[in-house]
Amino acid sequence: MKRLCMLLALWVTGCMGIPENVTPVQNFEVEKYLGRWYEIARLDHSFERGLDRITADYSLRDDGGVRVLNRGYSTEKKKWKVAEGKAYFVQRPDVGFLKVSFFGPFYGSYIVLALDHKNYQYSMICGPDKSYLWILARSPELDKGVLDMLIQKAEALGFDTGKLIFVEHDPLPGSASYRHP
Repeated sequence: MKRLCMLLALWVTGCMGIPENVTPVQNFEVEKYLGRWYEIARLDHSFERGLDRITADYSLRDDGGVRVLNRGYSTEKKKWKVAEGKAYFVQRPDVGFLKVSFFGPFYGSYIVLALDHKNYQYSMICGPDKSYLWILARSPELDKGVLDMLIQKAEALGFDTGKLIFVEHDPLPGSASYRHP
């Protein structure tokens, strides 16, 4: 039993790490970060595989944490996939390093490693290792110069940017605009 507890502790701690050479942004203001973000690009993972039109909505929780509501559309299944989670700051609230959970007591790192500090119009997020990377923006499209700058930064930090998936945000067939359920 002692060995199982130790392994579980190591696994949970491993999910809360910061990848080598990655530094969370400083002077982070959660109030400016709240609201809707569109996923522009990501590295592939099973929980988002086959999804487009992905958004993340952040709002404050009563307990001081952040409510996370992720949505993505499966064209194959013709339906929305929704996941609700919660996030809490790991260090101080002005450091872009949070722990996020979608599955009960298990948390993973949510590290803001690049951010438009002036207007909060784009951000780049990673997880506990370099197999997790997301580029987010406040609109479904991101200026090519900004996108290129973020990709170059990620590549310099050791992320495999050649494997980035660029997310489609086209309107659903038969609809005039981009809509969530």
